[in-house]
Amino acid sequence: MKINKFYVAMLVLALVAPFFLYPVFLAKLLCFALFACAFNLMLGYVGLLSFGHAAFLGTGGYITGWLMMNSGLTPELSILLGTVAAGALGAIYGKLSVKREGIYFAMVTLALSQLVFFIYLQAPFTGGEDGMQGVPRGNLFGIIDLSDNLNMYYFVLAIFLFGFWLIHRTIHSPFGQVLKAIRENEPRATSLGYNVNDYKWVAFTISAALAGLAGSTKTLVFQLASLTDVHWHMSGEVVLMTLVGGVGTIFGPVVGAGVIVTMQNYLSGGELGNYIHIIMGFIFVICVLAFRSGIVGEFQKVWKRNFG
Repeated sequence: MKINKFYVAMLVLALVAPFFLYPVFLAKLLCFALFACAFNLMLGYVGLLSFGHAAFLGTGGYITGWLMMNSGLTPELSILLGTVAAGALGAIYGKLSVKREGIYFAMVTLALSQLVFFIYLQAPFTGGEDGMQGVPRGNLFGIIDLSDNLNMYYFVLAIFLFGFWLIHRTIHSPFGQVLKAIRENEPRATSLGYNVNDYKWVAFTISAALAGLAGSTKTLVFQLASLTDVHWHMSGEVVLMTLVGGVGTIFGPVVGAGVIVTMQNYLSGGELGNYIHIIMGFIFVICVLAFRSGIVGEFQKVWKRNFG
């Protein structure tokens, strides 16, 4: 009951937030929060560290951007197809990578992600280093004008809530329990008769599709798809967001994304702009040394110790 009240409070806060803060900033935060939640499905609940999730974020963004500029499709269909494309790429990459473990899995995903980066760098439809600029937002269902930032924010919020619900439902299902078993003791899960590689592959595909959903939405918010979205730096940032918020917690990636995106937004334009990466690195080191469970993880420990 307490959890339900918490979610209701967060929903109310999200609904009124654009009347106090810039809607585009909030939409950006929700896009990265969804991206971090998708990544956390792999790291937090399967125990696999992917260094290539930017490939799926960027794929969703590029496909959606191209469709919006050239096909005349409505935003929801363009986002859907961008998500499907990212999920398909994730299914292919997952088959190639889930048979590896630990650092080998991380290196395979990084190598595949770099392959995608150089493909998009050379592909004529992406605009290369200039990116895909001037992506129209269009009209949702042919009716709602998404050029209005408030409309755009509530559309992004709806997408985030769907993605968050899907992840929540996944990890609390029998499928999710098997994923946790694989994370805790893979040989034992194998001995119980589970095909662990198939479970990893399905989880990888779901995670990739949701990352693509975040990238597709982000492209509409900023009307831009660029190489930044597929660069390995982006894969590193989502790791940072997840660790800062709390790996293996349902709400941790949302908090971590909020912290990192807020820092980037408010510090990059000031005197500390040149040192933003150093500051984020410093925060990462502090979290690893002092708050290994992340912000949400440590809060849960304190809550259980005092009120549980």
